[in-house]
Amino acid sequence: MIQIYHNPRCGKSRNCLAFIENSKQEFEIIPYLTETPTFDQLKKLLKQLNIEPIQLVRTKEKVWIENFKGKTLNEEQIINAMVENPILIERPIVVKDGKAIIGRDPDLVASFLD
Repeated sequence: MIQIYHNPRCGKSRNCLAFIENSKQEFEIIPYLTETPTFDQLKKLLKQLNIEPIQLVRTKEKVWIENFKGKTLNEEQIINAMVENPILIERPIVVKDGKAIIGRDPDLVASFLD
């Protein structure tokens, strides 16, 4: 089953969700702003994405700029920042068959779902 970590206020996330709906595949929506992933869930997602924690952070968010920008943080601290402030998590994240992508590019989502 496909999972999408979704923010309904984000246009890219809404577009990705529409694409998944049109694929006619079974999926689950995870509203990550209200159902925040745990530290361990984020670590697993990062492994599935095959990226470093900082690559999942929305560094232009006000929360990041005001509280974390310019600081030297280790991976654990970055993950904790996302757990405590889920708005910092890049979106949408699409998970399928143990792998994940950041689904901002419709072509990437299309090839991932095939």
